[in-house]
Amino acid sequence: MIKTVLLTAVIAVAFAAPAFANHCPKDMAAIDAALAKNPKLNAEQMAAVKKDRADGEALHKAGKHAESLVALCRAEKALGLECVK
Repeated sequence: MIKTVLLTAVIAVAFAAPAFANHCPKDMAAIDAALAKNPKLNAEQMAAVKKDRADGEALHKAGKHAESLVALCRAEKALGLECVK
């Protein structure tokens, strides 16, 4: 019974990781496009968006896709973009 549960969990994670990995670049591109339009953010908000964008990319490259999506989602929300998790 325990082996079945563990095997199911491993399979679920194996299929979920690539889905997260493919989502990160799309989010980064959406953030970059929004930043290119010079959004009306104050300096503090802009710095936070740029930090979250950079952190998201670094986490993506490190293979931490779920964490990457959290950072990228914060940046998207600050830019008024829809965040899909």
